[in-house]
Amino acid sequence: MKWPKLKIWDVYIIKKFLGTYFLAIALIIGISIVFDLSEKIDNYMDNEAPARAVVIFYLNFIPYFANLLSSLFTFIAVIFFTSKMAYNSEIIAILSSGVSFRRILVPYFISAFFIATLSFVLMAYVIPHANERRLNFEYTYLKESPYKIERNLHMQIDTGVYLYMRNYRPNIQKGYKFSLEEFEGNELKSKLMADNIRWDSTKNKWTIRNYYIRKITPAKNDTIITGTSMDTTLSVKPSDFGQYTDIVKTMNMPELNRFIDKKRIQGAENLQAYLIEKHRRFSYPFSTFILTLIGVFLSSKKLKGGMGMQIGLGITLSFAYILFMRFATMFALKGGIEPFVAVWIPNIIFAFIALGLYRLAPR
Repeated sequence: MKWPKLKIWDVYIIKKFLGTYFLAIALIIGISIVFDLSEKIDNYMDNEAPARAVVIFYLNFIPYFANLLSSLFTFIAVIFFTSKMAYNSEIIAILSSGVSFRRILVPYFISAFFIATLSFVLMAYVIPHANERRLNFEYTYLKESPYKIERNLHMQIDTGVYLYMRNYRPNIQKGYKFSLEEFEGNELKSKLMADNIRWDSTKNKWTIRNYYIRKITPAKNDTIITGTSMDTTLSVKPSDFGQYTDIVKTMNMPELNRFIDKKRIQGAENLQAYLIEKHRRFSYPFSTFILTLIGVFLSSKKLKGGMGMQIGLGITLSFAYILFMRFATMFALKGGIEPFVAVWIPNIIFAFIALGLYRLAPR
């Protein structure tokens, strides 16, 4: 298929689309920073946050917030300038020149492709490291400890080796009521139990306190070893426990994929949340195309309510999409829906809405 040669009106639409989009994003980011700074400036002063750290925080805040509202402002940008073109009879003029409505969509797709690609690159590679710096600042000067206490922790740390801790406190890198079981096939070969286990950063090893080891033999001549203290090397480190509740938001795509593979082997209970984050980095940029189409179909024709009616409908649908995405995520976390399905359901539903609105578009 030969790609159509861009015409003057193609370039005009692309400039209008991207110009309106970036202007809207820039305005809302500027306003958000001013309001956020005025709200938190007392906290910064009370916690003696350095001015340089505050500036860096807001620089890392910009890509995160811009991408968060990307779909919403794509929608608003399309409706705003397209409805203006419709009321100035520019859409009718283009159609009257023999151009089909499908051909008019080409510059919109080019612009949407640019925004979607930018959004994916930001989500997959730029925002994670910006989030790490942003969250470190927030947890240093604004919030409580970012770590959560792990309770009833079960995981497979190696082939046939299973670890259990009643709870783990990341602030002191210490676990309580620790046990380690080693299986060969379905047969238990040894079991270690201890009151607690703590990471020794100087030795780069774990120290086990008040331990009891039972080694099981086929002849049932079990060996029991006890002691008060022992250093041991495990295939896990403190970074595998009690992590940031938002840890996946600080990982780029390769890091996230490796993290998910590791957690899957360990049998992590909250694997759904990690998979949702992974699939969201693909589905969210793709929503740019769907919302662009809905925006064009809604605003390319004059309505009785005027431009305000079209913008109002667009904003309502945008918030409906965001709300639907939130509900789908909650169903994946609590309702047992596959993360891939839950994350893509809003796009599928709104794709059908776009097809329905296509019938209303001018010919």
